[in-house]
Amino acid sequence: MTLLICVFAAVICTYKWYTMKDNSLCLAPLCFMYWGASLMWLVDAIFEYAELQAEYFTPAAEDMLNDAFLGLSVVALGLIIWVIILLVKDPRGTVKNALAKKSK
Repeated sequence: MTLLICVFAAVICTYKWYTMKDNSLCLAPLCFMYWGASLMWLVDAIFEYAELQAEYFTPAAEDMLNDAFLGLSVVALGLIIWVIILLVKDPRGTVKNALAKKSK
């Protein structure tokens, strides 16, 4: 489940990044984070399959639920890091303008 959730997040993010006309949302770091996580979970799945063989394809419901929560947590953490990057870079100058208005 973690691999599946991360790959979906990576594909959606990459599609959005590719179809945007400008780079005002700084989606590249988010894409790299999700593709990196997907690669990590793929390697994990390969090694887990090598260890479990046929049992790999019949996980318990509890394991699937834990994996789903972990995948959603990874996506949420990636979004939090992306928002921090977006606030620091401030490509549209929104934070700078808000702080300038507040100081007047």
